[in-house]
Amino acid sequence: MTDYYELVKTAKKRIAGHAHVTPVVKSRTLNRITGAEVFLKCENFQRMGAFKFRGAFNAMSQLSEEQKKQGVITYSSGNHAQAVALVGRLLGIQTTVVMPDNAPAVKRTATEQYGARVIDYNPLETTREKISEELLSERDYTLVPPYDHINIVAGQGTAALELFEKVDAMDMLLVPCGGGGLLSGTAIAAKGFDPGCRVIGIEPELADDATQSFHTGTLHTVKNPPTIADGTRTPSLGKLTFPLVQEYVDDMKTVSEHAIMEAVKFLLYRMKIVVEPSGALGLAALLGGAVKPNGRVGVILSGGNMDGQTMKQILDS
Repeated sequence: MTDYYELVKTAKKRIAGHAHVTPVVKSRTLNRITGAEVFLKCENFQRMGAFKFRGAFNAMSQLSEEQKKQGVITYSSGNHAQAVALVGRLLGIQTTVVMPDNAPAVKRTATEQYGARVIDYNPLETTREKISEELLSERDYTLVPPYDHINIVAGQGTAALELFEKVDAMDMLLVPCGGGGLLSGTAIAAKGFDPGCRVIGIEPELADDATQSFHTGTLHTVKNPPTIADGTRTPSLGKLTFPLVQEYVDDMKTVSEHAIMEAVKFLLYRMKIVVEPSGALGLAALLGGAVKPNGRVGVILSGGNMDGQTMKQILDS
């Protein structure tokens, strides 16, 4: 039987000195509004601006020399793309990224600047998985998927492990959910460090595939959801992350688009930090009332990569 918590602890050692140990911040105003003691784990300050660096480094650093020489391929709307591209540059690995043509321009630009070859596709006409499979059949790439891989999951879980080591016990931990890599890794870390902590995954109402899957026990799919939280537009949980979420996560909740935008504005105006919509889901659940806070509450702010157009849309709302 796999000791997933041990994999997270090992990943933490592997990425040490490469990933940032991101800050944990508090706000008296936020504590007063919520009636809880809230700890924000700021992965928006991670290298390339999101937690994705952790999983990408943990996975790619374990590739064989032959695999590194052949190069890697992935598919992503942005943050995992940037992470793979940056790790590829650090480790001397050629990277190819399949990216939807509606991905935020700031994420595509950063991915290219880190050295990746970007291949566009129209998500209304095909899938990123299909294009990746075609490229894999032509070249000896190694696939580094965005969430459905144990080394990715273990790497993502290190953010939560750092949070627990900083603040010790918590009553509740709120985590954004797209494909479930961060959520499952976080839940594994939480249950290993503090079994009494309730882990709650947060999704947009418009992209609630994981919430439906969690509550029904059957994998659900929501294709191309029109949510502002672009990092959660993955159609479903993965073959690995779905059972991990079922086993380790305590609950799933959803938040409205309005609540997401209000959370982004609160973080900017009151705390002076930039967090992208996907990264603000946990705070949206607190401020919007989707979750009733209790005692000491941790919130993973998963990323801060947002283009000017999206920021303007939010600030004008």
